[in-house]
Amino acid sequence: MLHVQASLRALGPVPGGAAGVIDALLDVLGPEGTLVAYTATPENSATSRVHRSATAGLSPADVAGYRARMPRFDPAATPASPTMGTLSEAIRRHPRALRSRHPQTSWAAVGRHAREITGRHPDECHLGADSPLGRLYDLDARVLMLGVPMDRFTAFHLADLRQSDVVLREYRCVGEDGWTVFTAPDLDDVHFGRLGAEVLRTARGVTTGRIGGADCRLVPVREAVDLADRILRSTRA
Repeated sequence: MLHVQASLRALGPVPGGAAGVIDALLDVLGPEGTLVAYTATPENSATSRVHRSATAGLSPADVAGYRARMPRFDPAATPASPTMGTLSEAIRRHPRALRSRHPQTSWAAVGRHAREITGRHPDECHLGADSPLGRLYDLDARVLMLGVPMDRFTAFHLADLRQSDVVLREYRCVGEDGWTVFTAPDLDDVHFGRLGAEVLRTARGVTTGRIGGADCRLVPVREAVDLADRILRSTRA
């Protein structure tokens, strides 16, 4: 089972583009494998950094008009945010892909475990143990960081949410049935670079290599998250 975080620009030209990369990964995984992508849509949230940036400087009336025009999240049709990368969107669009229904932090998967991974995703659990990311941990998945640095290693959120000082805040998103408001952990990734460097230094299960122009790392989710958890606990003790 493989969660891929990729920069196709770093990889370089590939026959077939993103579809060619997906075909190659699915071929390597075989019929029992599952390919997973993070397909988040922060544009659907009125409380995300993306939304705040898009509406900065607008008058209250213009902000209200902007929000009124925001389309509802549709798991089958809403594109992944451009910040997720071309490959994540291509996986979402794969004809066999299933997608979780979270209006801000959805995941898509193709393969044997796709339904198990994406079938449940409560609003209150963006990237925690009861999200698709949590099931990647449970299923002992690997993450292919294909030309993407470890400061963007999404699974570190699982370690964050194990800590005793997790802060909750309100989120407002345009869901499938219109606007929804819920309380969930405040997510941050400013410390992921430090965690990534330490995990690469101490983890035993990380494999490194080069594909095309991209430096790549294959990282076990469980080992990386458990190491990050211990690092966070030791620094906050």
